[in-house]
Amino acid sequence: MGTSLMGYSKLTIGVAVSVNGCLSLCVCPAMDWRPVQGAPAPPLPSPTLPGLHLPCLDTCKGWLFKWTNYLKGYQRRWFVLSNGLLSYYRTQAEMAHTCRGTIPLATAHIEVGDTCHLVLTSGGRSYHLKATSEGECQRWVSALQQAKANATLLMHHSDDSGDEGPVPQEDRALTQGVLKTLASKLDDLSTCNELIGKHGAALQRSLSELEELRGSADSTDKVKAVNERATLFRITSNAMINACRDFLDVAESHSRKWQKALQYEREQRHHLEETIEQLAKQHNSLERAWRENPTSYTGVERSQGGEASDENDDAEFFDAMEDSPAFITVTASGNLVHKLKLCVLSFFQDTSGTNHMQLRRTRRSRIPDKPNYSLNLWSIMKNCIGKDLSKIPMPVNFNEPLSMLQRLTEDLEYSELLDRAARCDSSLEQMCLVAAFSVSSYSTTVHRTAKPFNPLLGETYELDRLDEYGYRSISEQVSHHPPAAAHHVTSQRGWTLWQHITIDSKFRGKYISVVPLGNIHLQFHSSGNHYVWSKVTSTVHNIIVGKLWIDQSGDIDIVNNTTKDTCRLKFSPYSYFSRDVPRKVTGVVEDREGTAHYILSGTWDDRMESAKIVDSSQGCGGSEGKQKTVYQTLQPKLLWKKYPLPDNAENMHFFSSLALTLNEPEEGVAPTDSRLRPDQRLMEAGLWDEANGQKQRLEERQRLERKRKEAQANQALEEGQDIEGYQPLWFEKRTDDTTGESTYFYRGGYWEAKDRQDWSQSHEIF
Repeated sequence: MGTSLMGYSKLTIGVAVSVNGCLSLCVCPAMDWRPVQGAPAPPLPSPTLPGLHLPCLDTCKGWLFKWTNYLKGYQRRWFVLSNGLLSYYRTQAEMAHTCRGTIPLATAHIEVGDTCHLVLTSGGRSYHLKATSEGECQRWVSALQQAKANATLLMHHSDDSGDEGPVPQEDRALTQGVLKTLASKLDDLSTCNELIGKHGAALQRSLSELEELRGSADSTDKVKAVNERATLFRITSNAMINACRDFLDVAESHSRKWQKALQYEREQRHHLEETIEQLAKQHNSLERAWRENPTSYTGVERSQGGEASDENDDAEFFDAMEDSPAFITVTASGNLVHKLKLCVLSFFQDTSGTNHMQLRRTRRSRIPDKPNYSLNLWSIMKNCIGKDLSKIPMPVNFNEPLSMLQRLTEDLEYSELLDRAARCDSSLEQMCLVAAFSVSSYSTTVHRTAKPFNPLLGETYELDRLDEYGYRSISEQVSHHPPAAAHHVTSQRGWTLWQHITIDSKFRGKYISVVPLGNIHLQFHSSGNHYVWSKVTSTVHNIIVGKLWIDQSGDIDIVNNTTKDTCRLKFSPYSYFSRDVPRKVTGVVEDREGTAHYILSGTWDDRMESAKIVDSSQGCGGSEGKQKTVYQTLQPKLLWKKYPLPDNAENMHFFSSLALTLNEPEEGVAPTDSRLRPDQRLMEAGLWDEANGQKQRLEERQRLERKRKEAQANQALEEGQDIEGYQPLWFEKRTDDTTGESTYFYRGGYWEAKDRQDWSQSHEIF
């Protein structure tokens, strides 16, 4: 038997060696053991770090059947296994834009059932899958188990705290040498793999021949041949084991050092990102302060000379608070680091020469945890079916410690979208950002099923974020029945927003529907573009039985009254039988001629994307004989993504970072400000019994005041006198010149009164 290698018509055995010393063999479903003389050995993949998993074991694609529900049963899905994650799509074409789900295998449990079935359990959810054949099922099971082992190993190594330091620059040559050694060891393993396959096949044939010749005269020779081949197989197996041991020794001796080097680079990159973001914020503050008082900065000298001036001229900085992405990726270079040093030096020079820049106050990041009080909802709600929700006396147990005015102000959570829109030259791109802003206001409601406090008549709320985000917001309760609020926001970054919202809420027994009536107006200062839109219906389900959940449904029509561009956003209601992703939002941006330019898609609780239309055609399959329009678009572009909730948010009413600061005490606010409302303040502190007592006192006082005014109005009517109704302090009602509707406009004077601390016109309502 010669020692030359024989090739195989198909690669039948893959080898994966991990750093914990385990050897795994993956046998592909279609196996052909016939030797092919002179065929070259199949190429081995280059090792990948860390974990040294091979693509043939950790990457797999194919069709599987996934259980959906009892109506649809098993549905065909395209599954992709890569990097320890199992993702699935409806079609292969969906891989470019829509993933239907992802299962992390590091924490998943894999269970093999009968007749080509397997079950994956991850995060408390089970996925029932079915393959087309036993061989296909075994292929997936082997790949999934190997991928799970690799993912678990990587997770353990990420938590490893070895003593080795990061690999210095001069050790790169050594690293390359180690990689070459590992590649050489892999070649040895490949050779042993080929020999084991060859000798194993020969041994199998010899055993078959021995079985056929049992009892014949040639049996002695055959037994001798079998022993020889068995000896060769044992020698080859030992060589394979020794090669594996050598490979593992080299890998284990360097894997921790590589892992520490990778962690070090990640930390350095993260540190650089934080530095650049902080510098961008400081640069923005300096620029805003210079705009407010440029004469104070004319005397600042540059001490870096000509070279430093040239570097500063080339430097370009961006406001991190105005850009959408939550992280910044920067390639660090010597030139960039030099520019960063100059920017830091320039910042300290400017701040040392003027007193206009002050340290921003630190906003709070948590509130007291929500108490766990139980209450029988049905005992309160059973007599209120069909009534206006604002007229039902409710304990604070069903509230959250924010007023409706503060919830209205919370729409500004993603004001940076409007800052970006103000800088757009194209009105159509600006429309996309305005649409994303209108959707983003619902992202904070996905877990917020509690009811905000109904504001008292004349109650106000201000939010001054000039230093952080460049805007000021003032809102006032202008009517009690029906409840209505007016809101006005002015930004130094080029836009003004105002709205007059009336809430119509009904309790329907199983659910509560909240319908906001009124329009939101947005105008950009530079272009004069004036946008108008309204809000969709919010529905809180499972009021009596089950877990509360909220849904948004309906259409939002955004109109640019200046250019007549339009955008219709459709909020799809949740349906158990729908194939669409939950909380789906879609829209089309059109110009004044009705030509579509952008497709918007996403979900109102996570993100929105826009895709530019490059071509359109008429398809088939529309309802009522109408043809559907098929749009061909470019790759989608991310417009907005929701910020992650703060830590421990589930015990803090699921408040966002902005919501946690809305009720934070502020000095100098009006005596009618929502922060000073006693029942709301007591509820936030966890004193719910005391809060209920204060809430009843305030509501009774408001009822007596309303009865007194009604009696005065009736008396004046009997005497033939004219009596003026309630007039808000900071807003006035007049007709909008653009839309022709009657709405409330900010009459001015609030911020001037705050500067003077003159609240003589404010009423005592608390």
